[in-house]
Amino acid sequence: MKSFACGDVVPDCDATFVCDTEDDILASVAAHAASAHGLRTIPPELARAVRSAIVTL
Repeated sequence: MKSFACGDVVPDCDATFVCDTEDDILASVAAHAASAHGLRTIPPELARAVRSAIVTL
């Protein structure tokens, strides 16, 4: 299992994600970024920050 807390990258966001794989986390985070933060594309530096903040449970 993998976990990601959006607040680790975006201050004051309390969204968290727990998925089986890192790819599943990234897909969920992309959907969240679009709906909650208005990002239609994920800049490479943001993708790197998300990847580095994913933890294994």
